[in-house]
Amino acid sequence: MKKDIVFPTVDGIKVAVARQFDEQGNALWEVFLINRLKTPIDTVFVTARGYGADPDGHKIKTTSLRYFFKEIPGETIVKVEPISPDVFHITNEYWVSYYIGNQIFDKKFIFVPESIREENLIFIHQLNLSAVLHE
Repeated sequence: MKKDIVFPTVDGIKVAVARQFDEQGNALWEVFLINRLKTPIDTVFVTARGYGADPDGHKIKTTSLRYFFKEIPGETIVKVEPISPDVFHITNEYWVSYYIGNQIFDKKFIFVPESIREENLIFIHQLNLSAVLHE
């Protein structure tokens, strides 16, 4: 039964929306999954979706995209997807599920509307980029 499944606290796994620039100086935004653990995580599923409303109050919902990574070694970063600034005004959700050994871990990383913006960028040494980090 679902109530019998134990979901321990997720520590050491982060999601970052990072900004970099192309040769013409245009900002490119990408989503990264960061494994800060010393151990690998495996059977990693990431579900990405966006939802909210436009300024007129009409509901907006993006397509749900699913990504699978067989294994992410310890202290490693993987690129999940590019993200357009056109969706920064809505909620952007990344639901991450993975295993360490036989234990399943699960967490939703939710970037609330307008949280992905210049003033929220911090430099992340592992990425060597500025990003909005969700812990």
